[in-house]
Amino acid sequence: MKPFKNIILSALLLANIETNAQSNKPLYAAFVQSYELEANKNYETAVSVINSQYNANSYEINLRLGWLNYLAGKHKESVSFYQKANNIMPASIEPLWGIVNPLTKLENWNEIEKTYGSILKIDPKNIQAGYYLGLIYYYRKDYIRAKKQFDIVLNLYPFNYNYMLMSAWTNYFLGNKNEASVLFNKTLLYTPNDKSALEGLSLIK
Repeated sequence: MKPFKNIILSALLLANIETNAQSNKPLYAAFVQSYELEANKNYETAVSVINSQYNANSYEINLRLGWLNYLAGKHKESVSFYQKANNIMPASIEPLWGIVNPLTKLENWNEIEKTYGSILKIDPKNIQAGYYLGLIYYYRKDYIRAKKQFDIVLNLYPFNYNYMLMSAWTNYFLGNKNEASVLFNKTLLYTPNDKSALEGLSLIK
């Protein structure tokens, strides 16, 4: 009986796979067409093609529409689709990185800050998110919070040009001149005659 049951289960599984493949053919074709349209910069038509197969519960569709709407210059719509994708799979950082693009175009820095924070909650050692969040704080002249982020990324990558230089300037503005001097000099080891590092050292002297 067991072999017979296994045959039945295998047949049912195969039938299910074939049915799913058939039902996904229109969606597959829509994605393929959207890539071709994207390559030719026909973004709005690509959006329409994917919309013809729209399923609110599909992570992939919402993510794709987030990207295509961004390319089409429809930034608010792009944000909305990325948010939907994030709601479907909240443990994924993929839509969070995607949403940064339209938010940047909208100059919504508060939401960008929250987005980087959300990425770091999921992935605490995400270097890019930590660095970019540090930059937001730095340009707001919130040097204490900027230093916290730059310290984290610098500890992970102690000889990275951007991390050394931004940490140096942050320490300089916080009045930590010894730390700033050390970091400016390390930056010069990475990029000899770096104008920004030399400027920093001249201000300390």
